[in-house]
Parts: sequence; C-alpha cells; structure tokens
Amino acid sequence: MTRVLVLRPEPGASATVARARALGLEAISIPLFEGEAVAWAAPDPAGFDALLLTSANAVRHGGAPLDAVRALPVHAVGEATAEAARAAGFTIGSSGTGGVDDLLESLGPELRLLHLCGEDRRAPTDAPQAITAVPIYRSRAIDPPPSLERAVGAVVLVHSPRAGQRFAELVEDRGTIAIAAISAAAADAAGAGWREIHIAPEPSDDALLALAARLCNTSPPE
Repeated sequence: MTRVLVLRPEPGASATVARARALGLEAISIPLFEGEAVAWAAPDPAGFDALLLTSANAVRHGGAPLDAVRALPVHAVGEATAEAARAAGFTIGSSGTGGVDDLLESLGPELRLLHLCGEDRRAPTDAPQAITAVPIYRSRAIDPPPSLERAVGAVVLVHSPRAGQRFAELVEDRGTIAIAAISAAAADAAGAGWREIHIAPEPSDDALLALAARLCNTSPPE
C-alpha cells in the first residue's frame, strides 16, 4: 500500500492521521513545524465587530489575552477552527468551507475584523472589510525533521504554502513522491519535479484526504 505522509504540526497532524487511517490509508506523521505562543496584548474589543480565525492554533496558543476578546463572535475559516474556538468558549458567527477569501466574501463589507493569526500569516489585502492582523503564535521549523526518508514512494499531504516550501527545501530526490496539496498556493510553494502533484477541490482536510485516497489507488507503491 502506498504510504501517506502528514507534514502539518500537532495537534492537527494526529487528527489528519486518524482520519486517514479511518479511510484505510497507511498514514504517518512527520511534522515539519511545531507551534509556539508569542507574547501579545489584546486590542480594545470595542474597536471590532468580530474575530477572524484562519487556524485553530490561534485558540490553542492565544493564552490569557483571549479573555479580553472572548465576547466577540468568531468567523472561522473551517469547521476544525470553529470547533476549537467553540470549545474555548467563543460564539461562532460563521464557519467557511472554501478558504479565507470565500469566507470574507460571505461577510458584510462593513465589518471590522480582528484577525488573530500566526507570524507568517497576514490578513488579505484586497478584502472589503477592515481587518487588523495581530500575530499571536508562530510555527517553528523542526530541524532536521525525523524520518524524511519515508517520503520515498509516498503520497505527501501539503497543508500550507510554508509546508510546501519547507518540504521542497529538504527533499532533493522528488521523482518518486506524489504531492497532494490543500490549495494552489501550497502546490506552487512545493515547486516542480515531483512524480505528480494534485490540488484538492476545496481547502479542507476531508477533500485533501479524499484526494490522497485516490492517489494511493492509482500511484505506484514504493
């Protein structure tokens, strides 16, 4: 059976591996990054109508300053992020399924949004809403990541452009590896030279795993 490699950080990596194994896939986790909190101070919540969350890591690593903005409703990029926010006591205003651009298109242009994000992520610059980005966590590269030799002959799940870029930096012999990317940006960051590269039809874990299952049925094993 073709092996599936999951590159995303914990705890998302374990969740993806569990979903993959439930589909009958041979999945292992080799995170390239690990999340850690950064010091931050919450701005006055009176200046905002809602929170914009594009990763569950904002809730996991936000710490005590989250209390100051907990009364603001959350617009989450996906259900996993919404569920993490809900479990942390936030009220969910909406949850998207098609990425941050689609989510913002579904919201009123007059909204003032506080985007709690990672250091390597920023609010979209062409959104009609007034968006203030506040980094509250970072993803630190694991150097070197363990067991990358297991990527030979595998289908590798790329959940972000940063993961695609990092994986491409670490792997020289790409000819036996198939890439399943969660978005076009993630695929572009991975570059060329792979055995094959495909993009999930929507930016969700379920869609990415369905793509991986199809590739495992059509791609040659190691």
